[in-house]
Amino acid sequence: MASLDRVKVLVLGDSGVGKSSVVHLLCQNQVLGNPSWTVGCSVDVRVHDYREGTPEEKTYYIELWDVGGSVGSASSVKSTRAVFYNFVNGIILVHDLTNKKSSQNLYPWSLEALSKDSSPTGIIVSNGDYDREQFAENSVPLLLIGTKFDQIPENKRNDVLTRTAFLSEDFNAEEINLDCTNPRYLAAGSSNAVKLSRFFDKVETSVKIKCMQSFTDRRRFNFKSLHND
Repeated sequence: MASLDRVKVLVLGDSGVGKSSVVHLLCQNQVLGNPSWTVGCSVDVRVHDYREGTPEEKTYYIELWDVGGSVGSASSVKSTRAVFYNFVNGIILVHDLTNKKSSQNLYPWSLEALSKDSSPTGIIVSNGDYDREQFAENSVPLLLIGTKFDQIPENKRNDVLTRTAFLSEDFNAEEINLDCTNPRYLAAGSSNAVKLSRFFDKVETSVKIKCMQSFTDRRRFNFKSLHND
């Protein structure tokens, strides 16, 4: 197991939305009994079978980095938090379905993290507005997870689901809505489990593509060096 390749996935969102509970559920398949505030960053690991059932199947470690804090933090806190954003392979954006502000704050969260990525993302913000078209060029796979689905009144669920559908379109990402106190929302074979597996496959595929591009660039550089000599 120690020889397995690893990929890094950030878990971002406002304090109190349930990021730690989501990570625990994803990695341990258990409900987190006594959630507490995350100070700095907490890392847990999930084992994932890439393209399971195909000739390309390979097992990976998925490192889930649960980053604490809020988007309204002081610049010094954001500067400290930036160290967690290096060499990111994927991002899970978590919001509380009963708290519209936590959904809106996913935009600055994503911008904060992706602006620290090692490669250009193509994201721009003009006059404080979010540019959806530019974000579509982002190469880092994203997944939206909405928590506390069980706490939404029946007569408001359509409105909430409509709002999350717009979020999904903005981020060019699939969405999963769940109750962190109920593992059945991620039961094997469920639509949520399929989306989750598809997201992790995207993360690993993007890593493979970047590695191939890096190898091609190195060969091109070496070829030019030989001819220049």
